[in-house]
Amino acid sequence: MNLISTPFDATSTAAEVAEGIDLSGRTVIVTGAASGIGVETARALAGTGAEVTLAVRDFEAGRRVAEAIASATGNDAARVAHLDLSDIASVNAFAAAWEGPLHVLVNNAGVMNTPEQYTAAGWELQFATNHMGHFALALGLHEALAADGAARIVSVSSSGHGSSPVVFDDLHFDRRDYDPSLAYGQSKTANVLFAVEATRRWASEGITANALMPGGIWTNLQRHWDPDVLARIRDSELGQQAKTPEQGAATSVLLATSPVLEGVGGRYFGDCHEAEVVPAIVDGVHGVRDYALDPAAAERLWEVSLELLAAARSNA
Repeated sequence: MNLISTPFDATSTAAEVAEGIDLSGRTVIVTGAASGIGVETARALAGTGAEVTLAVRDFEAGRRVAEAIASATGNDAARVAHLDLSDIASVNAFAAAWEGPLHVLVNNAGVMNTPEQYTAAGWELQFATNHMGHFALALGLHEALAADGAARIVSVSSSGHGSSPVVFDDLHFDRRDYDPSLAYGQSKTANVLFAVEATRRWASEGITANALMPGGIWTNLQRHWDPDVLARIRDSELGQQAKTPEQGAATSVLLATSPVLEGVGGRYFGDCHEAEVVPAIVDGVHGVRDYALDPAAAERLWEVSLELLAAARSNA
């Protein structure tokens, strides 16, 4: 299978990737669109003429971003809706309120290296937010995605997936000492596996999903890092090469809009190109591990996630 390449690269911005794309009359959801690369993803997609819904925990912050997007793009069809991905009741309410077809779902929101925390359902917070919340959201919006006929799901993963596969016999660190980095890595692997299995199950309905690494970007996502470690990395050569948020959003926008990706799913991209499978993540940033693309693991994760959702809903 040949890897997909595009004219864009690590320096390209979301606006450059979206230039010339017309999504007028189409609807888009971007989770976590009140900060970081979510803002730039939503801005670029609004620039295509799409009606963009910013699905955010902080409604007021989302409202301010929506106003700024309307001012910058001239597209006043930027909507704001509350969504807390760690709360399945919130996810259910968001999906139930959605009306009409959905063309693009960008699963962008996430948390990183959080202290040990668990949701009301008993799920480790990073796995719950980064994977389970987005999984439940996609299931809830499945009919809307199918109604579009050529819908895309964009699953924002990370090179952090290289630190851990999905550990099926201890998803929530019941038997291991909690390690925030491993918990994050597991959740980011789950984001890739979701794209693999969603494509397998839903491609016949015109729904495809791809995953991506946005690149190294300094945003609020790193707020839980050790300050000394953060400072050391920022000052390193790799840290000095960090992308801007506009560049970090480029690959998300590529997967959401590019004609090259029409009908393509179950793949992992970085710097606007499909990534190579590697035995270890190169320079901490590049490549994808084989376990993140494993179809057997993807199917198993889907079934386990369905079971977790069913248990959470029955106990609610």
